[in-house]
Amino acid sequence: MNSSSLVIRNMNEHELASALEWAAAEGWNPGLDDAQCFYAADPKGFFLGEVDGKPAGCISAVAYDDAYGFLGLYIVAPDYRGRGFGLKLWRAAMVYLSGRNVGLDGVLSQQANYSKSRFTLAYRNIRYQGKGGGSEPYGLIDLSSVPFKEIARYDATVFPAPRPNFLRRWIEQPQAAALGVMNDQRLIGYGVVRPCRQGFKIGPLFAQNRQTADTLLKGLASRVPDQPIFLDAPEANPAAIQLAQRHHMQPVFETARMYTKGLPAARIVHCFGVTTFELG
Repeated sequence: MNSSSLVIRNMNEHELASALEWAAAEGWNPGLDDAQCFYAADPKGFFLGEVDGKPAGCISAVAYDDAYGFLGLYIVAPDYRGRGFGLKLWRAAMVYLSGRNVGLDGVLSQQANYSKSRFTLAYRNIRYQGKGGGSEPYGLIDLSSVPFKEIARYDATVFPAPRPNFLRRWIEQPQAAALGVMNDQRLIGYGVVRPCRQGFKIGPLFAQNRQTADTLLKGLASRVPDQPIFLDAPEANPAAIQLAQRHHMQPVFETARMYTKGLPAARIVHCFGVTTFELG
């Protein structure tokens, strides 16, 4: 795609890693191994804008299936801002996700601009910060001992679309911990804590009830003693906010979760922590 002096093309995995460095420079604190996980979700869903062969901006538009997609990593390099390149990247991403219900997590100051593209506010996601440590409670298992088919089955009961390629990479990240809770050979909750530029992020944190969510949060926190931990809790699930507050976590940031076709048929009451703002 070529528009004025901006050429838009698909990124490869190496270029996606560079885009995540841009995200780090913006203060978004991505995970250390996010690139390979993100790329597995949809290798065609990451776009790079170039001017005279030099990177000028990027955007992700992950198509999970024919019905659901998610926008993220929307960045224009400082030297190229104010020239309309961001809008061209945006349009390319929306063309790619055409026909789907598209979600995003945007900063609150941009909510009005996203509304112009027919996105409507669903709820806020609030990032809470706390400190790792404590002892691991009884009842947790390492997710590596659970058949992947069962992990994917449970994940699809909470997340709006199947995402097996992403999920397999996500739960196997180096230096990360992935824990679950089982009941009668069925998964009733799981969570992942992964290393980021600063501290560790917990996400997803999916659970059938508050007790399971509490057990998972304690277990994940115990794996990273004395380290900063972050949990992105959806305000649409009051129990998620209460969970963060019970663990003396403090709000430090928030986003506007918006969709083009309204809140998908996900079970938000079982989402206690968003997987990642970039991919939903």
